[in-house]
Amino acid sequence: MAMLSEDRLFPADPATRAIARDLYAGIKDLPIISPHGHTDPRWFAENQPFPDPAQLFVTPDHYVFRMLHSQGVPLEQLGVPRADGGRTETESRKIWRLFADNFHLFRATPSRMWVEHAFQNVFGITDRFSGATANKIYDQIADCLGREEFRPRALFERFNIEAISTTESALDDLKWHKMIRDSGWGGKVVTAYRPDAVVDPEFDGFAANVEKLGELAGEDATTWAGYLAAHRNRRAFFKSFGATSSDHGHATARTEDLPQDQAAKLFDKALRGACTPQEADAFRGQMLTEMARMSLDDGLVLQIHPGSARNHSAEIMARFGRDKGCDIPTRTDYVNALRPLLNAVGGRSDLTVILFTLDETSYSRELAPLAGVYPALKLGPPWWFHDSYEGMMRFREMATETAGFYNTVGFNDDTRAFCSIPARHDVARRVDCAFLANLVTTGRLDADEAPEVAHDLTYRLAKEAYRL
Repeated sequence: MAMLSEDRLFPADPATRAIARDLYAGIKDLPIISPHGHTDPRWFAENQPFPDPAQLFVTPDHYVFRMLHSQGVPLEQLGVPRADGGRTETESRKIWRLFADNFHLFRATPSRMWVEHAFQNVFGITDRFSGATANKIYDQIADCLGREEFRPRALFERFNIEAISTTESALDDLKWHKMIRDSGWGGKVVTAYRPDAVVDPEFDGFAANVEKLGELAGEDATTWAGYLAAHRNRRAFFKSFGATSSDHGHATARTEDLPQDQAAKLFDKALRGACTPQEADAFRGQMLTEMARMSLDDGLVLQIHPGSARNHSAEIMARFGRDKGCDIPTRTDYVNALRPLLNAVGGRSDLTVILFTLDETSYSRELAPLAGVYPALKLGPPWWFHDSYEGMMRFREMATETAGFYNTVGFNDDTRAFCSIPARHDVARRVDCAFLANLVTTGRLDADEAPEVAHDLTYRLAKEAYRL
């Protein structure tokens, strides 16, 4: 590949590009605040070398193997573990060669930009990735991974990460976070409370999960009062390891604010596995409001990630399990869905609810007006399928006129792919500078205001919203 252009993602108009370039120069080296993501805390706890290039770039990255699978490449050939423990490819070079031979599939995608940014900026690679260069690039990355300066903690510091949040199940023992804390290392790695397995009646093993929740919390979680108390206990446990947020991945944005006796009856049905799909959705919605009330007590930021039809492929779910790239965005209602929660607590300025979407049609029609009214509500950045130049620009264009900048929370990378974190933040910084430069040249933002806004979008808003 050619060296990455210094002006990538900036406007084509020379005058506007010059403004974007100057704004970017002022913020490009700011520390990274990564307030929500899925990196493995074990990396930072044990600080062992990453095994090989394929296990760093291919096997764990659903953005990568999803595209390859869409072109007929079996996931087994990419080393993705099977749910039944069946055979998958373990030869790293074969996986890498398959990736290289098919890298043309990623043309014009964010994944290509992230990979090439990591190749160049992390590993010093400037050759174009292809079947012809696969072995050379593999060897160069493998050689780097054997050095101390490429271990997880060293990369964390090199990437200028000020704080990063991982995401753990409510049932996690957080042993890796304890190891990080006890190691004396100064990197700030905190957890986030993800209770999907114990708030979703349709989650596999829901009743057994609730029983385990009670055991961990020392509460009788089979009663409604004990169940809520168990959540409060576990949230406090997560806070003791630095958690500043909870995270909720629901199929819809539905919320409820039922009388407590009705909520208790719904909970009993959930434990018995007797909920209809509508009742299961209602229970998840009730728990969002309950979690918001808990946040008023313990200060955790409430993140809502709705609108994904998860595990859409029954075949992939059966063979490989959850979260293997077969998730599809859905149409999502927010105005009616969020009303119970917002009527209950949306007027509270001491609560922060960060709302994400996979339904871009809702930006200007629903999300921006809601965030422009309720003090508790903030808009999360473009996420998952929209973590791209176009997705970020559409978000700014459609949300800013109603919600402004200060009802949003900057950027988060939401990734499992550690080496892509600087790349993703760089894309966000460039897009925001491009957007601000256009506001300046069209007379909608004063030139002396733009650097402050760029700094806020890059650093301050995320740090303050997530209380990091």
